[in-house]
Amino acid sequence: MATFGGFGVDAFNYTVYTFLIPTLMTTWHMSTSQAGLVATGSLVFSALGGWLAGILADRYGRVRILQVTIVWFSVFTVLNGFTHSFEMLMFTRTMQGLGFGGEWSVGSVLLAETIRPEHRGKAVGIMQSSWAVGWGLAAITYAAVYSILPETAAWRVLFWAGILPGVLVWWLCRNLQEPPVYIEIRRKVESGESPSHFLRIFVLPILKITILASLLCMGMQGGYYSVTTWLPTYLRTVRNFTVSNAGGYLVVIITGSFIGYVTAALIIDRLGRRRTFILFAVAAATMVTAYMLVPVPDKVLLLLGLPLGFAVSGVFSGAGSFLSELYPNDIRGSGQGFCYNFGRAAGSLFPTLIGFLSLRMGLGRAMGIFAVVAYGLLVISAFCLPETKGKDLITVGPGA
Repeated sequence: MATFGGFGVDAFNYTVYTFLIPTLMTTWHMSTSQAGLVATGSLVFSALGGWLAGILADRYGRVRILQVTIVWFSVFTVLNGFTHSFEMLMFTRTMQGLGFGGEWSVGSVLLAETIRPEHRGKAVGIMQSSWAVGWGLAAITYAAVYSILPETAAWRVLFWAGILPGVLVWWLCRNLQEPPVYIEIRRKVESGESPSHFLRIFVLPILKITILASLLCMGMQGGYYSVTTWLPTYLRTVRNFTVSNAGGYLVVIITGSFIGYVTAALIIDRLGRRRTFILFAVAAATMVTAYMLVPVPDKVLLLLGLPLGFAVSGVFSGAGSFLSELYPNDIRGSGQGFCYNFGRAAGSLFPTLIGFLSLRMGLGRAMGIFAVVAYGLLVISAFCLPETKGKDLITVGPGA
């Protein structure tokens, strides 16, 4: 419950900004490239925070570092609401990113080490579905606040609201216990065994796994950020929807996202990690092409939102279990934290590049091109990585 809630809070705090981009562009006269830079800055620092949190979790424990990350990003979420310029928001969003990246890295490792192999994919995938829940809550809160307050005040209230779920999740973490796998690692260290250095993930034969897993995560997140960062802006500025109309389309996409997360979680322990990644990546590339590049009436666009959300989100369900199974116990946090968050940092460049490219070819086309490239990279990487379905974390990992 704590890891589910923690990732849901991450989603709420990240996606709130995507809803506010049109308001901030008007209020502060921000360009699309500046709006993209804010999103990219947050994601780049979340990559740094995710890797750092993974390293610290291997040394100081999963639960303790999880609590630290939740407090960190909750505080900076509130500070976002006190900013008065692009430069101030850039700073608070990047600082928020440190905690944002760390929470997933630590929470997914904690859950993977707690659940039995035959159910690990389902459990971690269900945790991943909390992103859709947080995204949905952000959309509902956005619509409610904007219906009550003027835009000049509403965006600040939405940022401030992020502290409430953060406090709840921190409270849920109070009674969490370290998983037996980690307790055994610490017992060996305390008995005199030298702890592994986090840089071991860059030494053969583990280096090959690190490179391929990082590229897989880059494709996964680059495709997702290409779509979701700019989607509210696309609906309002390209399709000329009002806030309420755009909200209805986003609800359909978010509903599809939740179904996609859960569906992938339920099949991944049977179908396998690699096949599930490839299946959902191909579906995502197909749906993004249809949604962004094929001219369709508004009613058809509404219907396409369900499979679009299903595909682009279902890709993520296997990430936590797969990365956990690729690394040995003593460097699992470091390896998983680096790969997922390298992908986040590299993928975070996509919104900025889309912002620049949209000035030449239009926002929808730029979004579609970058998303298709990203999902192609995901398919190639998944094909080259080993299948890990059913692996026991006591012995798993290259070099273990």
